[in-house]
Amino acid sequence: MMRKLPLSQNKSNLIGYFFLAYSISWALGIPLALAKQGMIQPIFPKWFHYLVAYGPMLAALIMTFVTQGQSGLQELWKRIIKWRVGVVWWVVALSPLIMGFLVAIVINMLTNDCISIFDLGTVRFLPPLGIGALFLWIFTFGLGEEIGWRGFVLPRLQKDYNAFFATTILTFFWALWHLPQFFYVFEASIAPGWLIGLFAGAIVFTWLFNNTEGSILIVAIFHGCFNYISASSAGNGLLAAIVSTMVIIWAVIVVLLYKPQTLSRKGMFVVCH
Repeated sequence: MMRKLPLSQNKSNLIGYFFLAYSISWALGIPLALAKQGMIQPIFPKWFHYLVAYGPMLAALIMTFVTQGQSGLQELWKRIIKWRVGVVWWVVALSPLIMGFLVAIVINMLTNDCISIFDLGTVRFLPPLGIGALFLWIFTFGLGEEIGWRGFVLPRLQKDYNAFFATTILTFFWALWHLPQFFYVFEASIAPGWLIGLFAGAIVFTWLFNNTEGSILIVAIFHGCFNYISASSAGNGLLAAIVSTMVIIWAVIVVLLYKPQTLSRKGMFVVCH
C-alpha cells in the first residue's frame, strides 16, 4: 500500500482542486450570467452552459496528474469505466428513469396535467434531442461533475472525516460551484429547496459510490438520469418535485440505516497515495 499523504498535503490538494474547478467552470458561467443579466454583450453561445460541467472533471484530471502522476490517472480511469458492480447497482443507477416514468404515468392518470415522455428530450439552449438528451446529461453534468466531486473530492474527504461530514463539506463546495447558474438558468426563489435536494442527492451519491467501491460511472449515470427527468420541460413542476422528494426520503433512509460513519454497508472508499 502506498504511503498516506499528511493531512496538510491532502487539504492543499483539495484547495487546488476547488480553485481549478471554479476557475474553469466560472470562466464560462460568469460571462453567461452577465450576458443574461444584460450587463455585457454575449461572449459565448448559450449552449456553452453544458461545457461548464467539465470544470470539475478537468480539475480532477489536472490535480490527479500533478499529485499522483500517470499511475493516479490510470487508477482514476479504472473507476471512471468501472461497470462490474452487480445488477442491483445498475438498477439503482437507472432508478431516476424508473421513478420518473412511473410518476409520470400516475400523474397522467390522476390529474389533468399531461406529461409527455417525449418532452423529456427538450432541454435548455438546444433543439429537442429526444432520447439523445439522456446521453447529453450523462456525458456533461454526469461524468463532467462526478469525475470531480465523487471521483476526486469525496475519497479524499473520507480519509479524514466520516462519510456524512465529508458529504456535508462536499455539498457546500458543490452548491457554491453552481452560483453563476442562478443568474442565467435557475430562479433565486428555488434556492432553499434546491439546497435541500442537493444535500439529499449528495448523501445518496455517497451511499452509491461507497457501495460500488468507487465507481464513478455508476454515480454519473444516476446523476445524468436524474437531470434527464427533472431538468427538461416535462420535468419542470410536479414531476421534478415528486422525484426530488423521493430522493430526499431515500437520503433520510440511508442515514438511518447505515449511520453517518460510512453511509454504506461496505465502508468508505478512500484513495491511497
